[in-house]
Amino acid sequence: MDSSPYRSGVVAIIGPPNAGKSTLLNHLLRQKIAIVTPRPQTTRNRIMGIVTGADYQMILLDTPGLHDAKEEMNRQMVRVALESLTEADVVLFLVDCAEMTVKRLEKRFGEFQGYLSGIGCPVVLALNKMDLLQPEQLLPLMAWYQTLHSFAAIVPISALQGLGIEALTTELVTHLPEGPQYYPEDIPTDATERFIAAEIIREKIFLLTRDEVPYSTAVVIDSFEEEQAGRPVIIQATIIVERNSQKGILVGQGGGMLAAIRKSAAVDIEHLLGCRVRLHLWVKVRKNWTGNPHILRELGLA
Repeated sequence: MDSSPYRSGVVAIIGPPNAGKSTLLNHLLRQKIAIVTPRPQTTRNRIMGIVTGADYQMILLDTPGLHDAKEEMNRQMVRVALESLTEADVVLFLVDCAEMTVKRLEKRFGEFQGYLSGIGCPVVLALNKMDLLQPEQLLPLMAWYQTLHSFAAIVPISALQGLGIEALTTELVTHLPEGPQYYPEDIPTDATERFIAAEIIREKIFLLTRDEVPYSTAVVIDSFEEEQAGRPVIIQATIIVERNSQKGILVGQGGGMLAAIRKSAAVDIEHLLGCRVRLHLWVKVRKNWTGNPHILRELGLA
């Protein structure tokens, strides 16, 4: 008879922007909860994912990327990430090992050490995108990181390819405390369907528009009418921008860009909900909203 104790607790996933935190969360959950784009600083809010195994339950917190924030919204994003550390039983520090050469790492030694120095629980380092490096290239990176912090473990992975994920999961579970199962095993997240729908729309804006436009947008779900008697779910949402020029880009010539965003988002939302969706989008200008604490608070970003 297996006498292994049941382990459960919170794993806070932190790291620089674009390291693959949301990709890893989606892989562990085996479904898309967090949006993913090639651009840095896509994640703005803390997103919880729940992974349940035979003898463990990991409550994963996907957080915004840690960076030297200049603007008010970015400072709030970093605050959200660092506050997640106070809840963590284990911290997963995730970095892009293909992007972070030793020369680049030297410039960020103090910054990374500052993030890690005050953490009182075990920290596991995941070197993501290992598939883009040769094995001999990993060794100097691992040696450098060992000078940065006393990590409980260092695990090379590829979140996109699924390499090393089983070994990473084993390490994280090993450092979780003994405890009960907090959530039913069929619940993958505490995020509402409204929140995920808004995030999907924002993801399509990141993927389809250019320059600064995605970073100056937010999405608010105005109404979410549930499916009834075979009728589609009807979602009405507003995309908020800072300037009229950004509104013009989002709407596009003859409304073409907004139509493309709506069509692409509707497909993913239908997949999420498992039913037909009718999505309506509007664009509204709220000047300099990314620097306005009151508006950021309304949008749940402060």
